[in-house]
Amino acid sequence: MISALNRLVDFVEEHLNEEFDVAGLARAAGTTEYHLRRMFSSLAGMPLSEYVRRRRMTVAAADVVRSEGDLLSIAVRHGYGSTEAFGRAFRAVHGAGPGDVRRDGGPLRTQPQLRFRLTVEGSIPMDTRIVDRPAFRLVGHAARVPLIHRGINPHIQRHITALPQEAHLRLKGLSDTEPAGLLQVCDGVDPDGTEGSELTYLHGVAVSRDTPAPDDLDAIEVPAGRWAVFHIAGPHPQALQNTWAATATEWFPANPWRLRPGPSIVAVLDRADDFSTATCELWLPVEPI
Repeated sequence: MISALNRLVDFVEEHLNEEFDVAGLARAAGTTEYHLRRMFSSLAGMPLSEYVRRRRMTVAAADVVRSEGDLLSIAVRHGYGSTEAFGRAFRAVHGAGPGDVRRDGGPLRTQPQLRFRLTVEGSIPMDTRIVDRPAFRLVGHAARVPLIHRGINPHIQRHITALPQEAHLRLKGLSDTEPAGLLQVCDGVDPDGTEGSELTYLHGVAVSRDTPAPDDLDAIEVPAGRWAVFHIAGPHPQALQNTWAATATEWFPANPWRLRPGPSIVAVLDRADDFSTATCELWLPVEPI
C-alpha cells in the first residue's frame, strides 16, 4: 500500500494539469479506488482531490510570480477555462488572488510533494478479529450529518439526545444478531474522508436479514461479507478515533486486507455514566487483497 500511494503521488506529479483515472491506477496497484482514496486521506490528512488542487496551485504560483504570460494563459495551462475560476482556486489555497501575488510576491502557501514512508510503530498490539457475517439489516433512527474527524460530533450528539428513552429501549429489544446492542453506524462516507462532507448516521441495532424492519424506522441493508473487528477501551471518543486512525497507519499496511464499501459500525459494550470512558468494538467491512 505504501508503494501504491507513492506511485499515485508520482502519477499526480506527471499529470498535474490533466484529469486522470484513479480507478485504473488502483487496479494496476492491485487494490480498489475506494481503499486507495481512504488510505490516502487517512495518511496524508487531506483528500486526494485537495492534494491535487494544492499541488496545482503551488506550481501555478511560480508561473504567476515569474510573470510568465498573462493570467488567462496561466489559467488555461493549469486546467482552468477562465481567470475567474483560476482566481477562486488560487485564492482558496494561497489566501490572495494571483494579481496580488504577482504584484507583491506573496503570500504563498506551498504544498510540497508528498512521500509516504513506512515507520516502525505498533508497539501496542491492536486487539482484532476477522468475522465472516451473512447478510443482515441495520434498523434505527437515521440523520444526515457532516463528517468531523476529532472530538464529539455535535450533530450526532443532538440526534441521539433528541430520541426519547423509550426509543432506546425499543431498539435494544429488536437486536437479534451481531454486532449486538445499540450501534453507532456511519454509512455513505465520502471515500476521500473530506471533513464536513455529509454521511448517514444511524442510531440503531443489527437484526437478521429475515427480521422485518418496523415501518417507522430507517433501515440499511448490509450484504454478506467479512469484517475486521477492533476492540477498544479508554477515553471516549479519543480512544475510538485514535484506533480508527491507526487502522490506516498500522493495521492495513501490515495485514492482507483492504476496506470495501459499506457502513462502519461502533458497538458500545460498556461505558461510564458520563461517557468519559468506554469499551467499544469498531466493525470495518474488509476483503482480502
